Amino acid sequence: MGWETSAIGDLTGKRALVTGATSGIGTETARVLLRHGAEVVITARDERKAADTVADLGDVDVITLDLADLPGTIAAAQGVVDAGERFDIVINNAGVMVPPFTRTMDGFELQIATNHLGHFAWTATLWPLLREGATRVVTVSSLAHSMTKGIDLRSLDPNGDPRRYRRWRSYAESKLANLLFMKELDRRAKTAGLGLVSVAAHPGLSATNLTRSSGALHFLGGAFSQPAHAGAWPTLRAASDLTLSGGEYIGPAGLRQTRGRPTKVGMTSAARDPRLAAEVWAASETATGVVFDVS
Repeated sequence: MGWETSAIGDLTGKRALVTGATSGIGTETARVLLRHGAEVVITARDERKAADTVADLGDVDVITLDLADLPGTIAAAQGVVDAGERFDIVINNAGVMVPPFTRTMDGFELQIATNHLGHFAWTATLWPLLREGATRVVTVSSLAHSMTKGIDLRSLDPNGDPRRYRRWRSYAESKLANLLFMKELDRRAKTAGLGLVSVAAHPGLSATNLTRSSGALHFLGGAFSQPAHAGAWPTLRAASDLTLSGGEYIGPAGLRQTRGRPTKVGMTSAARDPRLAAEVWAASETATGVVFDVS
Protein backbone atom coordinates (compact mmCIF):
# COMPACT_ATOMS: atom_id res chain seq x y z
CA MET A 1 0.00 0.00 0.00
CA GLY A 2 2.84 2.36 0.77
CA TRP A 3 3.20 5.34 3.07
CA GLU A 4 0.05 6.77 4.64
CA THR A 5 -0.46 10.08 6.43
CA SER A 6 -1.25 8.06 9.56
CA ALA A 7 2.53 7.48 9.74
CA ILE A 8 3.02 11.15 10.59
CA GLY A 9 2.01 10.55 14.18
CA ASP A 10 1.30 13.13 16.86
CA LEU A 11 2.80 16.56 16.17
CA THR A 12 1.43 18.22 19.28
CA GLY A 13 3.94 20.80 20.46
CA LYS A 14 5.62 21.03 17.06
CA ARG A 15 5.55 24.28 15.07
CA ALA A 16 5.59 24.33 11.28
CA LEU A 17 6.17 27.19 8.85
CA VAL A 18 4.88 26.71 5.29
CA THR A 19 5.46 29.22 2.50
CA GLY A 20 2.88 29.61 -0.23
CA ALA A 21 0.07 27.84 1.61
CA THR A 22 -2.93 29.72 0.20
CA SER A 23 -3.66 27.14 -2.50
CA GLY A 24 -2.91 23.67 -3.79
CA ILE A 25 -0.20 21.59 -2.22
CA GLY A 26 0.70 24.22 0.36
CA THR A 27 -2.85 24.36 1.70
CA GLU A 28 -3.14 20.58 1.82
CA THR A 29 0.22 20.30 3.57
CA ALA A 30 -0.86 22.79 6.23
CA ARG A 31 -4.21 21.03 6.61
CA VAL A 32 -2.65 17.66 7.39
CA LEU A 33 -0.05 19.14 9.76
CA LEU A 34 -2.88 20.81 11.68
CA ARG A 35 -4.84 17.57 11.74
CA HIS A 36 -1.88 15.88 13.42
CA GLY A 37 -1.61 18.51 16.13
CA ALA A 38 1.06 20.89 14.85
CA GLU A 39 0.86 24.64 15.26
CA VAL A 40 1.07 26.04 11.73
CA VAL A 41 2.20 29.41 10.40
CA ILE A 42 1.70 30.10 6.71
CA THR A 43 2.96 32.82 4.39
CA ALA A 44 0.92 34.61 1.75
CA ARG A 45 1.38 37.41 -0.78
CA ASP A 46 -2.32 38.23 -1.08
CA GLU A 47 -4.31 39.31 1.99
CA ARG A 48 -7.64 38.18 0.52
CA LYS A 49 -6.29 34.70 -0.25
CA ALA A 50 -4.76 34.59 3.21
CA ALA A 51 -8.13 35.39 4.79
CA ASP A 52 -9.83 32.71 2.69
CA THR A 53 -7.19 30.16 3.71
CA VAL A 54 -7.57 30.99 7.40
CA ALA A 55 -11.33 30.57 7.02
CA ASP A 56 -10.73 27.18 5.40
CA LEU A 57 -8.03 25.82 7.70
CA GLY A 58 -8.92 27.45 10.99
CA ASP A 59 -6.26 28.11 13.59
CA VAL A 60 -3.25 29.26 11.57
CA ASP A 61 -1.14 32.41 11.77
CA VAL A 62 -0.17 34.31 8.63
CA ILE A 63 3.01 36.14 7.65
CA THR A 64 2.81 38.45 4.63
CA LEU A 65 5.60 37.43 2.27
CA ASP A 66 6.43 38.05 -1.38
CA LEU A 67 9.51 35.99 -2.16
CA ALA A 68 10.10 37.95 -5.39
CA ASP A 69 10.84 41.01 -3.23
CA LEU A 70 14.22 40.32 -1.66
CA PRO A 71 14.36 43.30 0.75
CA GLY A 72 10.79 42.52 1.84
CA THR A 73 11.61 38.84 2.29
CA ILE A 74 14.66 39.60 4.41
CA ALA A 75 12.66 42.08 6.51
CA ALA A 76 9.82 39.57 7.03
CA ALA A 77 12.24 36.85 8.11
CA GLN A 78 14.07 39.23 10.44
CA GLY A 79 10.73 40.12 12.00
CA VAL A 80 10.17 36.43 12.74
CA VAL A 81 13.64 36.18 14.29
CA ASP A 82 13.14 39.32 16.37
CA ALA A 83 9.84 37.92 17.67
CA GLY A 84 11.72 34.91 19.03
CA GLU A 85 9.63 32.38 17.11
CA ARG A 86 10.51 28.68 17.18
CA PHE A 87 9.97 26.23 14.33
CA ASP A 88 10.54 22.50 14.16
CA ILE A 89 9.55 22.18 10.49
CA VAL A 90 10.15 24.74 7.73
CA ILE A 91 8.64 23.94 4.33
CA ASN A 92 9.82 26.06 1.43
CA ASN A 93 6.85 25.39 -0.85
CA ALA A 94 5.90 28.66 -2.57
CA GLY A 95 6.61 29.00 -6.25
CA VAL A 96 5.67 30.30 -9.68
CA MET A 97 5.58 28.22 -12.84
CA VAL A 98 6.30 29.24 -16.45
CA PRO A 99 4.82 32.75 -16.38
CA PRO A 100 5.35 35.33 -19.12
CA PHE A 101 8.71 37.03 -18.77
CA THR A 102 8.79 39.25 -15.72
CA ARG A 103 11.76 40.97 -14.10
CA THR A 104 11.55 41.64 -10.38
CA MET A 105 12.31 44.99 -8.80
CA ASP A 106 15.68 43.51 -7.85
CA GLY A 107 16.51 42.72 -11.49
CA PHE A 108 16.00 38.95 -11.57
CA GLU A 109 13.75 36.78 -13.72
CA LEU A 110 10.65 36.00 -11.67
CA GLN A 111 11.02 32.20 -11.44
CA ILE A 112 14.62 32.06 -10.23
CA ALA A 113 13.83 34.99 -7.91
CA THR A 114 10.78 33.43 -6.29
CA ASN A 115 11.51 29.73 -6.40
CA HIS A 116 15.16 29.87 -5.38
CA LEU A 117 16.61 33.24 -4.37
CA GLY A 118 13.66 34.23 -2.21
CA HIS A 119 13.74 30.95 -0.32
CA PHE A 120 17.53 31.16 0.01
CA ALA A 121 17.27 34.63 1.60
CA TRP A 122 14.27 33.56 3.73
CA THR A 123 16.04 30.49 5.13
CA ALA A 124 19.36 32.29 5.60
CA THR A 125 17.76 35.11 7.57
CA LEU A 126 15.77 32.65 9.68
CA TRP A 127 18.96 30.71 10.43
CA PRO A 128 19.35 31.85 14.07
CA LEU A 129 16.02 30.11 14.77
CA LEU A 130 16.80 26.99 12.75
CA ARG A 131 20.30 26.03 13.79
CA GLU A 132 19.33 24.79 17.24
CA GLY A 133 17.97 21.27 17.68
CA ALA A 134 16.66 18.97 14.97
CA THR A 135 14.83 21.47 12.78
CA ARG A 136 13.75 19.99 9.48
CA VAL A 137 13.92 22.12 6.31
CA VAL A 138 11.94 20.75 3.38
CA THR A 139 12.56 22.24 -0.05
CA VAL A 140 9.88 21.57 -2.66
CA SER A 141 11.36 20.91 -6.11
CA SER A 142 9.89 19.36 -9.26
CA LEU A 143 10.28 16.62 -11.83
CA ALA A 144 11.16 19.52 -14.14
CA HIS A 145 14.61 19.75 -12.56
CA SER A 146 15.60 16.97 -14.98
CA MET A 147 14.83 19.20 -18.00
CA THR A 148 18.16 20.99 -17.62
CA LYS A 149 21.73 19.74 -17.24
CA GLY A 150 22.91 22.72 -15.27
CA ILE A 151 22.38 26.34 -14.27
CA ASP A 152 23.71 29.35 -16.12
CA LEU A 153 24.95 31.41 -13.19
CA ARG A 154 24.19 34.58 -15.14
CA SER A 155 20.55 34.01 -14.11
CA LEU A 156 21.70 34.86 -10.57
CA ASP A 157 23.18 38.18 -11.70
CA PRO A 158 21.02 41.21 -10.83
CA ASN A 159 22.21 42.85 -14.04
CA GLY A 160 20.03 40.35 -15.86
CA ASP A 161 20.40 37.08 -17.75
CA PRO A 162 21.36 37.94 -21.37
CA ARG A 163 19.84 34.74 -22.75
CA ARG A 164 16.52 34.79 -24.57
CA TYR A 165 13.79 33.92 -22.09
CA ARG A 166 12.53 30.36 -22.30
CA ARG A 167 9.97 29.81 -19.59
CA TRP A 168 10.45 26.04 -19.18
CA ARG A 169 14.24 26.33 -19.10
CA SER A 170 14.00 29.02 -16.44
CA TYR A 171 11.55 26.95 -14.42
CA ALA A 172 13.76 23.84 -14.70
CA GLU A 173 16.84 25.78 -13.59
CA SER A 174 14.98 27.19 -10.58
CA LYS A 175 13.89 23.69 -9.55
CA LEU A 176 17.42 22.35 -10.01
CA ALA A 177 18.61 25.24 -7.84
CA ASN A 178 16.15 24.05 -5.16
CA LEU A 179 17.78 20.63 -5.06
CA LEU A 180 21.31 22.02 -5.08
CA PHE A 181 20.35 24.27 -2.17
CA MET A 182 18.90 21.32 -0.25
CA LYS A 183 22.02 19.21 -0.81
CA GLU A 184 24.44 21.99 0.09
CA LEU A 185 22.49 22.93 3.23
CA ASP A 186 22.57 19.27 4.24
CA ARG A 187 26.33 19.03 3.60
CA ARG A 188 27.11 22.20 5.53
CA ALA A 189 24.87 21.29 8.46
CA LYS A 190 26.50 17.89 8.79
CA THR A 191 29.98 19.38 8.49
CA ALA A 192 29.11 21.79 11.31
CA GLY A 193 27.82 18.93 13.45
CA LEU A 194 24.30 20.34 13.61
CA GLY A 195 21.10 18.37 14.08
CA LEU A 196 19.26 20.16 11.28
CA VAL A 197 17.84 17.87 8.58
CA SER A 198 17.63 19.21 5.02
CA VAL A 199 15.51 17.18 2.61
CA ALA A 200 13.48 17.78 -0.57
CA ALA A 201 10.24 16.61 -2.13
CA HIS A 202 8.34 16.90 -5.37
CA PRO A 203 4.59 16.44 -5.95
CA GLY A 204 4.69 14.58 -9.25
CA LEU A 205 1.94 15.85 -11.54
CA SER A 206 -0.69 17.42 -9.34
CA ALA A 207 -3.84 19.24 -10.36
CA THR A 208 -3.29 22.65 -8.76
CA ASN A 209 -3.57 26.29 -9.74
CA LEU A 210 0.17 26.24 -10.40
CA THR A 211 -0.10 23.54 -13.07
CA ARG A 212 -3.15 25.19 -14.58
CA SER A 213 -0.96 28.19 -15.39
CA SER A 214 1.24 26.03 -17.62
CA GLY A 215 -1.01 24.96 -20.52
CA ALA A 216 0.90 21.90 -21.69
CA LEU A 217 1.39 20.40 -18.23
CA HIS A 218 -2.27 20.84 -17.39
CA PHE A 219 -3.17 19.10 -20.65
CA LEU A 220 -1.05 16.11 -19.70
CA GLY A 221 -2.25 16.30 -16.13
CA GLY A 222 -5.77 15.39 -17.16
CA ALA A 223 -4.61 11.84 -17.76
CA PHE A 224 -1.71 11.47 -15.36
CA SER A 225 -2.13 13.96 -12.52
CA GLN A 226 -3.23 13.35 -8.96
CA PRO A 227 -5.27 15.67 -6.72
CA ALA A 228 -3.58 18.30 -4.58
CA HIS A 229 -4.00 16.32 -1.36
CA ALA A 230 -2.00 13.44 -2.90
CA GLY A 231 0.54 15.88 -4.32
CA ALA A 232 1.19 16.97 -0.73
CA TRP A 233 2.13 13.46 0.41
CA PRO A 234 5.84 13.66 -0.55
CA THR A 235 6.22 16.96 1.30
CA LEU A 236 4.45 15.56 4.34
CA ARG A 237 6.64 12.47 4.41
CA ALA A 238 9.77 14.59 4.00
CA ALA A 239 8.60 16.76 6.89
CA SER A 240 7.78 13.93 9.27
CA ASP A 241 9.69 10.73 8.47
CA LEU A 242 12.31 10.47 11.22
CA THR A 243 14.25 7.81 9.29
CA LEU A 244 15.38 10.53 6.85
CA SER A 245 18.76 11.85 7.94
CA GLY A 246 19.26 14.59 5.34
CA GLY A 247 19.92 14.82 1.61
CA GLU A 248 17.01 12.58 0.59
CA TYR A 249 14.49 13.40 -2.15
CA ILE A 250 10.90 12.20 -1.79
CA GLY A 251 8.45 11.83 -4.68
CA PRO A 252 5.57 9.67 -5.92
CA ALA A 253 6.35 5.99 -6.41
CA GLY A 254 4.17 5.34 -9.47
CA LEU A 255 4.00 6.08 -13.19
CA ARG A 256 7.46 7.61 -13.58
CA GLN A 257 7.09 9.60 -10.38
CA THR A 258 3.96 11.40 -11.59
CA ARG A 259 1.58 9.97 -8.98
CA GLY A 260 1.30 7.51 -6.12
CA ARG A 261 2.50 7.03 -2.58
CA PRO A 262 5.67 8.89 -1.55
CA THR A 263 9.03 7.17 -1.53
CA LYS A 264 12.71 8.01 -1.85
CA VAL A 265 13.49 8.91 -5.47
CA GLY A 266 16.58 9.76 -7.44
CA MET A 267 17.74 13.06 -8.85
CA THR A 268 19.92 13.99 -11.80
CA SER A 269 23.70 14.05 -11.69
CA ALA A 270 23.56 17.85 -11.91
CA ALA A 271 21.47 17.96 -8.73
CA ARG A 272 24.09 15.82 -6.97
CA ASP A 273 27.08 17.88 -8.20
CA PRO A 274 28.82 19.30 -5.10
CA ARG A 275 30.86 21.78 -7.13
CA LEU A 276 27.77 23.21 -8.82
CA ALA A 277 25.98 23.33 -5.45
CA ALA A 278 28.83 25.37 -3.94
CA GLU A 279 28.86 27.71 -6.94
CA VAL A 280 25.10 28.29 -6.78
CA TRP A 281 25.32 28.88 -3.01
CA ALA A 282 28.04 31.50 -3.43
CA ALA A 283 26.24 33.17 -6.33
CA SER A 284 23.02 33.22 -4.28
CA GLU A 285 24.78 34.97 -1.40
CA THR A 286 26.03 37.62 -3.83
CA ALA A 287 22.64 37.98 -5.51
CA THR A 288 20.67 38.34 -2.27
CA GLY A 289 23.28 40.20 -0.26
CA VAL A 290 22.77 37.65 2.54
CA VAL A 291 25.71 35.65 3.88
CA PHE A 292 24.44 32.20 4.83
CA ASP A 293 26.90 30.99 7.44
CA VAL A 294 25.88 27.45 8.42
CA SER A 295 27.60 27.12 11.78
